[in-house]
Amino acid sequence: MDEQKLKWHDIHYGDEDQMYNEDKIKNDIKYVDENLWVKVERIGKKISFAKDIMALYSYMKDRYVSWHRKAIVAAALIYFISPIDAIPDIAPLVGYLDDLGVVTALLKYLGSELIPYYEK
Repeated sequence: MDEQKLKWHDIHYGDEDQMYNEDKIKNDIKYVDENLWVKVERIGKKISFAKDIMALYSYMKDRYVSWHRKAIVAAALIYFISPIDAIPDIAPLVGYLDDLGVVTALLKYLGSELIPYYEK
């Protein structure tokens, strides 16, 4: 019975996937950079969690934060920016509840790790 033996150099460790993911995160961060401030300026006075959005943005831009965590924050901010929501933003009073839910869940997930970013 001939068995093929794998050698260490035959094993795929996922480096290409990580490079692809990091490039995708960079594109997501660029999208957030280009669109976040427009939305915050437009609705900042209507929502009570604008300071949380600002802290999340600062956290995402920190070069010492891992790309895994940046990906989570970028996804939440893209959801906030996106006009396609579970509850449309044009609905009075309740339009931002889904955005608030996503931001609150992320704040809970990051916990005290986010506190220093409120001061920046």
